[in-house]
Order: sequence, then C-alpha cells, then structure tokens
Amino acid sequence: MIEANTFVTAAKERGFGLFAGVPCSYLTPFINHVISDENVRYVVAANEGDAVAIAAGAELGGTRAIAMFQNSGLGNAVSPLTSLTYVFQIPVLVITTLRGEPGGATDEPQHALMGKITTGLLEMMQIPWEYFPTEEALIASTLDRALTYMNRTRRPYALVMRKGTVRPSPLNARLETKPLLQQTFARAQATHKRFDFLQSIQSQLRRGDSVIATTGYTGRELFACSDRSNQLYMVGSMGCASSLGLGVALARPKNRIIVIDGDGAALMRLGAMTTIGYERPPNMVHILLDNHVHESTGSQSTVSQSIDFCALAAACGYPRVARIADPGDLADALTQAPAELSFYHVPTVPGVNENLGRPTVTPAEVAERFRNYSEPDR
Repeated sequence: MIEANTFVTAAKERGFGLFAGVPCSYLTPFINHVISDENVRYVVAANEGDAVAIAAGAELGGTRAIAMFQNSGLGNAVSPLTSLTYVFQIPVLVITTLRGEPGGATDEPQHALMGKITTGLLEMMQIPWEYFPTEEALIASTLDRALTYMNRTRRPYALVMRKGTVRPSPLNARLETKPLLQQTFARAQATHKRFDFLQSIQSQLRRGDSVIATTGYTGRELFACSDRSNQLYMVGSMGCASSLGLGVALARPKNRIIVIDGDGAALMRLGAMTTIGYERPPNMVHILLDNHVHESTGSQSTVSQSIDFCALAAACGYPRVARIADPGDLADALTQAPAELSFYHVPTVPGVNENLGRPTVTPAEVAERFRNYSEPDR
C-alpha cells in the first residue's frame, strides 16, 4: 500500500499537471489528495470518455495528463481511446480500477463481468498495462516505463488499480461552489449554411488561436475553407470535441481555443457542458452549429429542435451566451478579446457543398502540428 502523495509527487516531477476523472471507491484517497493539491489541476468529468478527451486535450496543449475512473466505465471510454488517442497518437496515462477482480474481494454484482474482462479489453484496444504500484519503491519505475512507452509510441498506457492499493487520504478541500447564471434567449431562424459560418470563423482567427472542429462534415468543410496548422479535424470519438477543447484551454491559458461543435455531437455527450461550465476557462469559445440533423450519416433528425441550447449553456455555468444567426454577427463576436468562457448557438440550414473532399493530412499529422502550434504563447 502506498501514500497518494508519493505517487502524485512522482507524477508531478515527470510533468503530469492535470488529472481528469470520475470517482471510484478504490480511487477515493487518490482523488481526495489531488483535489487538495494546489500544484495540479483536477477536472471533474461527467463521464469516463470525457475524462479521456479532457486529458488528451491537455496533452495536445503541452501538459501531460492522467485520466482515472472505475473499470465499470471503461466501456464508456472505448470510443475516445480507440478513435481519438489512438488515431491522433495522443499519449494519455489511464488509471482504471479493478472492481470485480476474479479471485479478489467480494464486490457488487454489476462488476462481475467487467472485472473479468478489464485487462483483456485494454489489450484488445492495444493499450499496454500493468498493475498500479503497491509499494512506494516501485512508483518511479512504473511511471518511467509508462512514459518511455508513451514517448516512443504517442499512445496511451494504463495502470490497473486493485483494491487497497492506496492508503486512505482525507478530503481537505472541496470544489468551489459557483453561482447559477439565468438568462432568457430569443429563438432565431436559420438562413445560412454551416460553410458560411466556418468561413466567418476563419476570417477572425488571430495569432495564437486554435480551432477544434467536430466529427463529420464540420471538420471536412473547415479543411476545405483553408487548411491551417492551428486546426484539428476530429474523426470518430463523436461528442468529445468540447472536452478535448477544454483540456487544450486549460493547458494553454494564454491562447484562445475555439471549439466548433454540432447539435448531434453535443447531444451525444451533453454532460461535457456541465464540466466546461464549471471550469469556465476564459480563453475558450464554444460554437454550436445546429441544423437539427446528423447530416454526415444521412440527415437523420436530432432532437435539437426541442432544446434551448442557450438556456442549457447558461444553466451549466457559461458566463457569456448568445444565439447568432448571421455569419457577420458571429465574426463581430469573435473580434472581441476573450474575457470569459463563451457559448454561441448558431442555427444553420442543412446542406453540403458538392464534391466536398476529405483532409489530405493524416490525423496523426494534424495532431502533431496542432501540438507544436505555439504562437504567441505556449
């Protein structure tokens, strides 16, 4: 059994500065310590997949990060682990617990199957793993092995935590309570296509801005507008663009991070907005292009026509919220210096330009140049 402080100190010495997670009783001492540690950032993720995406964003922004959660939620993290960190070659350290360990302590029935398949699932995802260190003398070598692999392959590495690995640690600090913001928002009629707004966004990019475009036509159209090294075009991991953007924003506080989301993607991981609204990074702009359909898969309807995304964003804690239906108005909004977390709901009409191509740069190349983009501050 080890002290949480010993592991966290060793991790900090090796550059890990952000932890994103979902609680588990096995992780309680560990999370309690991280929350209380003023020298690391702990982000409360709404789910395990978002934790992976946040950690991945932090890594792209220049900060090593750890995603930690109960193994019952490992299935929730499969999408970003296979179609985000793997495809874009983003090394994230994963700490997953081993509830329901075969031959281990008696546990709740819902953990029985996942306990049997946790390590096998990691292997199927081609994520090497080892057990979380149970002796303090093993911590340094464990982290060094993980980093050696992550540096060489740019892929995740996992530590599997058994019950009783970390000594109890009291919760000496709690998350700050932040006020609920209430506003009223008028509806707006969609009159322009997504491409028009993407052009408008690009027209207002400044030195140091970075852009993350959600999965599907959004990324492809942004590439068609103009391919730039400060743009990342999501593939797979649908719904994770905003969490990835949060991680980047926290790691690069002096740079403006613009996330271009879609209604279908946002609905898929709606809980991400609660985490973003709580963290409130002042350098993040969350733009949601809403055409009421999953356009890249056949234009099946979403339920966004019955949702007020602006009211939702305000309820989640976004301080600056607006509905914008004209590309020129969006350009004007983006000319303002980022002073607080902003959310812009942008109604659009469906429609894709003919002969729309795909990015000619690979996801790994996109991630590498995005990672290295550092104007003016990193």
